[in-house]
Amino acid sequence: MNTDSTATDFASTPDSVPVQFSWGVTLAIVGTFLFALKSIFIKLAFAAGADATLLLAIRMVLALPFYVVVFATLLWRKRTGGANSASPAFPMPIVVRSLLLGFLGYYLASYLDLSGLEFISAQLERLTLFTYPAMVAALAWMFLGEQVNARILIAIGLSYAGVWLMYGQERTFMPDANTGKGVFLVFLAALSYSLYVLFAKPVMQKIGSREFTSLAMIGSTFFVAVHFLCTHSVRDFFEAAPVVYVYGLVLAFVCTVIPSFMINEAILKIGATRTTVIGSVGPVLTMLLAVVILGEPSSWQHIVGMAIAIIGVSLVAKK
Repeated sequence: MNTDSTATDFASTPDSVPVQFSWGVTLAIVGTFLFALKSIFIKLAFAAGADATLLLAIRMVLALPFYVVVFATLLWRKRTGGANSASPAFPMPIVVRSLLLGFLGYYLASYLDLSGLEFISAQLERLTLFTYPAMVAALAWMFLGEQVNARILIAIGLSYAGVWLMYGQERTFMPDANTGKGVFLVFLAALSYSLYVLFAKPVMQKIGSREFTSLAMIGSTFFVAVHFLCTHSVRDFFEAAPVVYVYGLVLAFVCTVIPSFMINEAILKIGATRTTVIGSVGPVLTMLLAVVILGEPSSWQHIVGMAIAIIGVSLVAKK
């Protein structure tokens, strides 16, 4: 994500700077807000009788046609345009890698996240997931040999100190809940997504982000379908409460597809750094929505823990 190219574009058309910047900020804010809604609608779907596997299956099946159409359109453009149209648009090894990476990024991570939400609050889940950039930095050091300096170590420590503070407070609110299990599942979800981020980058550089994302989502839908058929009957998919399908549709598009495009466009217009800073308010929005809509309890420990974790993640994101 190159912020210099954005600056160059602004410099070449100075009259468009205020409009472009304002539009980029607006996209980043709205995209962050829609992402923040995800945990809320998952909790509402659970309350309506859905379990993690059913909700994930509904979400992926509803989103699948969109990604199939996007990929088919991109494939058609590659095959019908340019001097290299006779060569394979997407080499088969790259296609297979993309489909398999969907297992990590959009099946396993999503399933573990939804499963964790069955045990913990939306506030704690969102904050635990939010710390994944710190995990990416640690994994890049372990597997890719990237340098880890004192700032990164401090950032990782702050990120998980904030989660620990909120976790401790939540155990006092719900002493009978299996809070530890919920946090562990969401932590594994963040780990799975972090591995996906590490291994996805070189593939995206070869075929493009939209193409890769579409393939990964198609692959993940296959894994979700296999999981669902191994644990549920086909009839279960069609016998959920009508509102569960509504929540699944909202999760598929309003909380996933639409904000992802908004955030990507915001990065192009205002740069990755500004977009990341705006995105750091996501856990705060989720906290407010969880308190107002779900009636979840909160405290000053929640607020302090969230602030500490946000500072830690911001240090990781800073170049």
